[in-house]
Amino acid sequence: MVSIKYHKKYHRMSWFRGKSPHRPKRCKYSSPASLCCIIMQHVSTIPANHKLMPDQTPYWIALSRVPGIGPVRMRRLLDYFGDPSTAWDAMLGDLMAAGLESKVAEALVSTRRTTDLDRELDKLDASGAHVLTWDSPDYPERLREVDASPPVLYLLGEMLPQDSFAIAIVGTRRVTPYGRAATAQLASELAQAGITVTSGLARGVDSIAHNSAIDSGGRTLAVLGSGVDIIYPAENKTLARRIVDEGVGAIISEYPLGTLPDAINFPPRNRIISGLSLGVLVVEAGERSGALITVSFALEQNRDVFAIPGPITSRMSDGPNGLLKKGAKCVTCAQDILDELQIGMVSEHVEAVRSLPADPTERMLLEYLQESSQHIDELTNLSGLPPSTVSAVLTMMELKGLIRNLGGMQYAAR
Repeated sequence: MVSIKYHKKYHRMSWFRGKSPHRPKRCKYSSPASLCCIIMQHVSTIPANHKLMPDQTPYWIALSRVPGIGPVRMRRLLDYFGDPSTAWDAMLGDLMAAGLESKVAEALVSTRRTTDLDRELDKLDASGAHVLTWDSPDYPERLREVDASPPVLYLLGEMLPQDSFAIAIVGTRRVTPYGRAATAQLASELAQAGITVTSGLARGVDSIAHNSAIDSGGRTLAVLGSGVDIIYPAENKTLARRIVDEGVGAIISEYPLGTLPDAINFPPRNRIISGLSLGVLVVEAGERSGALITVSFALEQNRDVFAIPGPITSRMSDGPNGLLKKGAKCVTCAQDILDELQIGMVSEHVEAVRSLPADPTERMLLEYLQESSQHIDELTNLSGLPPSTVSAVLTMMELKGLIRNLGGMQYAAR
């Protein structure tokens, strides 16, 4: 067994080859049925005691503009005060009692003095953007389940249910002709299979992936390291407009409007790229490429990692070839990814989610199947339900793609 440690400023990765018990387990939501699973289970790292109040939006926006308030400190505030508006109006001493350091608490008070909430909403409307917060029912569930999910997402365009079935395609800005062709091929094939392509709107691999997905009739999500009103690089403004105007995806950022692109913003945004996706595909990347930061986040989030093999004579293949040595799945066509994730046409799974809503019985049976496979008789004993009920519910869950029938009346969660 080979153990590789990968250290970065923003992350630390341990990846083990083989079937070591130390290797990160596949996320229970990494299958095509994850959307169903998430609907049926309230699995989330987000506090559950928030009040769903329409007038909270300006306070979410205002708090997102306070320097130093990210996911961890936002959770502290919500746990202590119950909702964003109460936290926003709190006194300095109460903010510190909620767990904010004095410097951050003072920053909140200072920001409050200079912030006009109505003006913030007017700016949002004028930009054409909208926000999703932890309290929003449309907040991406796959992203909601990960640690450090952004409290506020700013969007241009729209996310649809099928965007839960996404693959991130990442790689170098200095793409070679080989990498250009490989990116275009894989993005096109994934889009044709109904998979949404996620990337970072950067030069090179990112731009090719976005454009190829759209050209093939698919959808794409672009995650920025700036505000959604400031497209970087500027040369991709046309691509960004295309995504929004053609209704084929969304421009997404956790950074407030007006935030300029900054080097420190890009590594954190990579966790959103991987968090929105079932897995991450690395096309071309050097040994120190930012694409490997996305891989590290993917591993922390229990996402699948895929890599396209490249020429051993190309430095831009050092990244993916190195990942393949460490255990990444080798990809030469989109079907390799679809087979690994056990998904066919996404439209069928989305339709199943819409037509077959979750219920407590499914949720309970899914709980029993998360750790290991179970025989139907064992599920009947554990649930205390009639055998006929258990059988009928399992059939419906299999149709949704929530579980697999292993044969012999043995079932497992996907």
